[in-house]
Amino acid sequence: MVGKDNRVTINDVAKMAGVSKGTVDRVLHDRGEVSPKSREKVLKVIEELGYKPNFYASILASQKKHRIVCVIPEYVSGDFWSLTARGVEESAETSSRFGVTVEVVTYDQYDVESFRHVCNRVLADLPSGVVVAPMFRVETLNFVKKLDASGVPYVYIDSKLEDDSYFAYFGMPMFQSGYLCADIMADGRSLEKILVVRIERDKMGYSDPTVARRTGFMEYMAAHCPDTQIVNVFIDPKSPEDIRRKLDEAFAGASGNIGVVMFNSRIHIVAEYIRERRFQGVRVVGFDALEKNLDAIRSGHVHVLIAQHSDRQAAAAVNALVDNLIHGEPVHKKDNYTQMDILNRFNCDYYM
Repeated sequence: MVGKDNRVTINDVAKMAGVSKGTVDRVLHDRGEVSPKSREKVLKVIEELGYKPNFYASILASQKKHRIVCVIPEYVSGDFWSLTARGVEESAETSSRFGVTVEVVTYDQYDVESFRHVCNRVLADLPSGVVVAPMFRVETLNFVKKLDASGVPYVYIDSKLEDDSYFAYFGMPMFQSGYLCADIMADGRSLEKILVVRIERDKMGYSDPTVARRTGFMEYMAAHCPDTQIVNVFIDPKSPEDIRRKLDEAFAGASGNIGVVMFNSRIHIVAEYIRERRFQGVRVVGFDALEKNLDAIRSGHVHVLIAQHSDRQAAAAVNALVDNLIHGEPVHKKDNYTQMDILNRFNCDYYM
């Protein structure tokens, strides 16, 4: 049955298709996750009823405004977090049509005080929802505990913590991505040594965002390659001199049967070092399809990247909060593990 004034409404479409209003909305805007079966039902009903959506009238009429704050590390063009910010910006354009503003606030990922300061700013002017990248475990848990006490839903992106109150997570399965990385690195080889190149972060050791990925890697190596020596190498990414010195020390005495891995998005740092030193036969595996990393694959100084669409993850996180705020929609899945794409020199130019 259609509305009393004979105009077909979104409620009519939802009832006849047997889905929620939020699902109809996502089909109309081609955003968010909708199963193929539900999408087919909605489109069939729209065609049968001749529904012509007035997308924004009911939202604008309510005059209710919402604000979502995305808390991510500071970034420069071309790095991992700039891709995340791009996804937030793309979702913000659509969200604004529903009376939802989206704001990005950034912190220094090497400085816990910077993170505390940003969190206090957010808490002082509570938004309707929060998206957060949890670099600092203890401080993030303190932050989200206060959000939860205030009734503010929050979504983790990139990695997640062990609390139970988060609204949703969008990102790779971190442990499994480390396990996969180790399998790609080993690939039937008998490596003498693997250098795990890590970033020197805050001096107090509060920040360790890739710990779950590293744990997955180490468990695989212990089970399948117990004789391979694993060496942690800590570098200052802002100091080329420190990078060269630390890697020179790590490579000293190696026979050439060696692998190198980084669990963040900066494997291009290692690739540049290997190129300068003209090392041959080093197996190099990293994460994320940054342009610098892709260039290193093309040149042969990185063999495999495990990639993800961080922009899509961020957009999905914002969209999930918008659906909840506007339509009262719960997420279909709390943990939304995104695909782990394996790139090499033969397919990297076709990664979309």
